[in-house]
Amino acid sequence: MSRKNSVKMAEISGMPNVFEDPEKMKGDWYKSFFNNDQPLVLELGCGRGEYTISMGRRFPDRNFIGVDIKGPRIWKGAKAALQENLKNVAFARFRIEYITEKFPAESVSEIWIPFPDPFPRESKSGRRLSSPEFLARYKPLLKTDAILHFKTDSDALYEWTLQTYLDKGIELLAYTDDLYQSEFLNENTGIPSKYEGIFMAEGKTIKYIQFKI
Repeated sequence: MSRKNSVKMAEISGMPNVFEDPEKMKGDWYKSFFNNDQPLVLELGCGRGEYTISMGRRFPDRNFIGVDIKGPRIWKGAKAALQENLKNVAFARFRIEYITEKFPAESVSEIWIPFPDPFPRESKSGRRLSSPEFLARYKPLLKTDAILHFKTDSDALYEWTLQTYLDKGIELLAYTDDLYQSEFLNENTGIPSKYEGIFMAEGKTIKYIQFKI
């Protein structure tokens, strides 16, 4: 680990809006931070937390948690949230494989999966955050009528995910292979991330699926 990242890791350990103790992060651990019963929204694989931060600004009546395993990435979003005094924004550091253990049943109102690792080898399809294996982990956490959002620049991942959902009979609310030229672009779906800007500058289209499970 670089010295710069070591400094960030040391800093996040003292940030009040970052949770990174796997043994203690069970049940309603986050309620002591938010101190309210507002709807809970998760950003999975949040990276620098662009979605978490942007949605926290726009929707003060909802609580947002960005989840990622990489502390130096979380550091940027957590620091921004503290600087802006966003009381409805927090970050959690754990592997998403263990998400079912981290939140109570039927506690999550919405999940965002923006630009996950596509894991192009078919042998690793079960590691894709949009895979049926991961949906099975999310499902117990979801409230009735909870909505999930998936975004990617990868044609292969989008096509695989869409076909998988069609085959599995998953309820699709919206899908497009070019979000920014579609009717589904709005203040939520169009929140830009650093990498989204890079992808679009390279001429790639942004794909989007909204669904329920």
